[in-house]
Amino acid sequence: MIRFDRSVQHLQGWFQEPKDWKNFVARCALVLLLVGAVVGCQKPAENAAAPPPPKVTVSLPLQREVTDWDQYTGHLQSPETVNVSARISGFIEEAPFKEGALVKKGDILFVIDDRPYKADLQNKEATAQKDVAQLDLARTQLDRYADLLKKRTISQQDYDTNKATYEQSEAQLAADKAAAETARLNLEWTRVTAPIAGRVSRMSVTPGNLVNGGAGQATLLTTIVSVDPMYCYVPVPERSFLRYQAYAAKVKGASVRDAKIPCYLQLENEVGFPHEGYVDFIDNSLDPGTGTIQLRGVVSNPDGALTPGLFAVLRITGSGPYQTLLVPDVAVGSEQNERFLLVVGSDDVVASRRVKLGGLFGKLRSIVEGLKPEDRVVVNGLQMARPGQKVSPQETPIPPEAVTALDAAINGMAYVPGLSESLAAKSVESKTPAKP
Repeated sequence: MIRFDRSVQHLQGWFQEPKDWKNFVARCALVLLLVGAVVGCQKPAENAAAPPPPKVTVSLPLQREVTDWDQYTGHLQSPETVNVSARISGFIEEAPFKEGALVKKGDILFVIDDRPYKADLQNKEATAQKDVAQLDLARTQLDRYADLLKKRTISQQDYDTNKATYEQSEAQLAADKAAAETARLNLEWTRVTAPIAGRVSRMSVTPGNLVNGGAGQATLLTTIVSVDPMYCYVPVPERSFLRYQAYAAKVKGASVRDAKIPCYLQLENEVGFPHEGYVDFIDNSLDPGTGTIQLRGVVSNPDGALTPGLFAVLRITGSGPYQTLLVPDVAVGSEQNERFLLVVGSDDVVASRRVKLGGLFGKLRSIVEGLKPEDRVVVNGLQMARPGQKVSPQETPIPPEAVTALDAAINGMAYVPGLSESLAAKSVESKTPAKP
């Protein structure tokens, strides 16, 4: 443009003083030629080629039977906790157990010096034997006095006195037998045994120390917690609790407390929710401050791997099995409070579908309403697809790893690359009949 402006200025000088008519005509022709060239350069190109439709990846929704699972964080608690204390006083001679080990009910934990209690038992038993002899003598005399009374040789008062002596001897024998039984129990309590099966703590008192017995001043020796089964307590929102109630009544025909709804548990360092159990308790009232109610899952723990007090993740089924359509969660778009999917029709034109979402199963999202099994859903290229626009769709199935994650989620487990595929393969092998 700068060169053109300079050329125009130069041409203006040509027209100021034309020397002859022919020269003037030549100059006009040259100006018209230059103007036509400039106008021709500035004219846009006609008949430009239209851009091709954008390429997008579409997939048909997967139709499967699924089960919803809710996930909560709670803590483990032992069903039974016992403080092992001394029932009698004495010096500890032995503590034949390993601290922190699993013990069975009845295993000896502490041995208290039993010599004073053996002597006391022998004394009480000897007193009881003496009472037996005195009672026999009193019975013989009572029988003799009964015969004499019939013959009217003695008075009724003498007979009554002898009968009272017999009854006193009988009562003394009962008292001394009770004292001997107490002495026997004291001797038995010199062997402090495990009242329950579980894991024992450290010893609070070591051998050689004096311990006190009795209800008010008993010395604490150690503690034991049961380990099998193990409880997991979690707070459950009100909405979930009502859903569990409806599920239990519809499927199990019972309350949540009696329906034994399945649950799965994993610790912080575990994957795949390897511990299986069921819900056996739910509290009797809802906390109005938090809007939650306490629920308990019971999980078997035969090897004692679960320790009371640990935090754990508990998964609970929120519904029975139901049929649904699933698409990759990345295909779901949002607009204000609504969710939508982009689908490609038979004419390859994009359309927007408002849908109602269900649960998330691995990488796939359940679509409750708004989608048909034959709809082609845009899963890649969402930025280039616009409603009403024609696209070039490339159909591809849902990735196998997403299907594996779906199967793991349906079974109440988290998807772990490699582990979930291995579990799925083992499940298929277990269901395949053996060849004859």
